[in-house]
Amino acid sequence: MGPALLAQTTEGVDIGTIPVEGQVLFIGLLFLGTLAISRFSIQVGVPAILGVLVLGLAININYLDITHQQAENLHVFALALLLFYAGLKTDIQAIRGFLHYGLALAVGGVALATLLLGGLIWLLSSAGGDAIAPGSLDAMPLGAALLIAACLGSTDAGATISVLASVRQLVPERLQHLLEFESSVNDPTALLLFGLVAGLFTTGQADGAAMGAAGVVVDALRSFVQQVGSGLVIGALFGYVARFVIDQLAQDRSQLLIVAMSIAFVDYGSCQLLGGAGLIAVYTTGLLMANMRYRQTELNHESIQEALLPFNTMAEICLFLIFGLLVTPASLVPALPVGLATAAVLMLVVRPFSVLVFQPLSPFNRKESLFVSWCGLRGAVPLALSYNAVNQISHLRGVSADAVGALAQNAQSIVFIVVLVNLLVQGLTLPRLCVRLGLVAPAGD
Repeated sequence: MGPALLAQTTEGVDIGTIPVEGQVLFIGLLFLGTLAISRFSIQVGVPAILGVLVLGLAININYLDITHQQAENLHVFALALLLFYAGLKTDIQAIRGFLHYGLALAVGGVALATLLLGGLIWLLSSAGGDAIAPGSLDAMPLGAALLIAACLGSTDAGATISVLASVRQLVPERLQHLLEFESSVNDPTALLLFGLVAGLFTTGQADGAAMGAAGVVVDALRSFVQQVGSGLVIGALFGYVARFVIDQLAQDRSQLLIVAMSIAFVDYGSCQLLGGAGLIAVYTTGLLMANMRYRQTELNHESIQEALLPFNTMAEICLFLIFGLLVTPASLVPALPVGLATAAVLMLVVRPFSVLVFQPLSPFNRKESLFVSWCGLRGAVPLALSYNAVNQISHLRGVSADAVGALAQNAQSIVFIVVLVNLLVQGLTLPRLCVRLGLVAPAGD
């Protein structure tokens, strides 16, 4: 793996030297700790995953000998499962009447937010991402700024739903459906944009010089379309494979967990081996499964969701916990000014603008749209994408080899800081805003 947020220390404890009984004990205590910290976080009014992230940060990699490659592999498994579940949660029937608006937010809103945020990071940040330098000639490379913005493009359904749990009765049901749909669909949108930005800005310098600017763009777009197209096609095929398996092989609800996890991982692995975008494939499969009819009425997408929910929750917890384990607080200090500025710009400017610009398409009133604009909590996908950003920054055109390490570390730190601040600030204020706006669901909504 390329430069990482935190180089592993040599003072850590190698887990392999600990007896297996001790490892099992540690893992059990660790998950009990996440349960306790999640309960405390919800009582305070912040998303449970924020508490898990802080727990990982407190334990820290200084005490554990875990490689970043191992953590990245676990992130792949977790992200594949999270996006498959997001597809299963995307019920087209539930958002009839505002499907066009939901798609505008999930696709156009993410694209607009990525471009706007990337431009602002480029204008505000120094070349190394370690200082605020408005209008400086020594600005962060545009490719790096857009990669950071692409990481932060998608919102987190789990975090939003967790925060809204205490005030759910004050939010109209159709508004809840919109938020769930947007936060599910914008994950693959962010992945697509990240891949496009990476393709446009990380082509080798020699190749770029030979092909010219137009050739670089065409080559990047061709690779992008090929991967996305393959992901969509393979994902659609596995959607029908999943229906066949459920109709012909599944006997009762107890087998749905095996079916769901098998389909998700086989789908992802097959697509990746064939050169496609595996994460797009698993989301597409989940989306088709959520909107299909099955032979046995008790075996459907809702029962699959119920079976998969505990593992989806565990995957999300593991992702946040592992990321927290890999971060040393001291390494965040250089990127703190830019990270805080990026978080403020994202919450106060970029997210509201990317929502309100589509107000003419919205069936919701201004107060409801304002509420949607503040429901832009970032979570698992930005953290997972930041690992890919580290690798991509090391291949950016126009970035010297000497500057790659610091830029990659600070870029990942910026994403971490933004997620942390975003979950804390919006997590604490979202329920209060809900009450203040008076979003009372009408009878029968």
